[in-house]
Amino acid sequence: MFGVFLWALPIHAQQLLPASSSFFDVVPEPVSSGSEVVAVSPSTPEAKNDRLFFLLPNYLMVENLDHTAPLSTKTKFLLSAKTMTDPVTVSFLGAIALLGQARDSDPSYGQGAQGYAKRYATVYADSGIGTLMTASVFPTILHQDPRYFQRGSGNTWRRAMYSVSQIFVTRSDSGKEQFNYSEVLGNAVAAGVSNIYRPQSQRTLSNTISVWGTDMMLNALCNVAKEFWPDLRRKIRKHGAN
Repeated sequence: MFGVFLWALPIHAQQLLPASSSFFDVVPEPVSSGSEVVAVSPSTPEAKNDRLFFLLPNYLMVENLDHTAPLSTKTKFLLSAKTMTDPVTVSFLGAIALLGQARDSDPSYGQGAQGYAKRYATVYADSGIGTLMTASVFPTILHQDPRYFQRGSGNTWRRAMYSVSQIFVTRSDSGKEQFNYSEVLGNAVAAGVSNIYRPQSQRTLSNTISVWGTDMMLNALCNVAKEFWPDLRRKIRKHGAN
């Protein structure tokens, strides 16, 4: 989903709580992860929200770590809640709705405050339901890990292909590779549910498939951003230190 893509770069998804949260008040000794030092907690590998481009919420990413403790059911739902209530998420989705208002994307919504409210509600619902399904509900039911595990090595092409492939390949809570049913089915269910609140003209099979396909594509792009963001972050910090 486009919202999650930009906050994660969902939309819907795809990431850890801010260090100030009481959820991470107790943090064990940090461990080395390549050139980075990452704090570790019992339930998640990082105790900070390493925002993409220093701005966008990034709660579901594991950087340069192969072995991590599985996320609890509580944590899977908590991370979705943190994503959807993050001020940047709320503001960004508001901007998307404003663009739709300016373009009069669907005349049935109308204009004015009421039209904007309808557009914002639709954008937020799309994002929230997609995030909930792909990062919380299906990962809990199927015992899959909703996080993106950065490869962090190899040439650019291989890393890009790896990041895109993770739309279809994920890890189980036990660490085994599996087909990413959480992503594929979660986005499909979210697209189907959106027919409940979308205008009648958009409640078609072709539009539902288009929404599902768009969400999958944007989440794949989100994975690419997550894969290469740590590299860019290190370069920016190194340049700033010189």
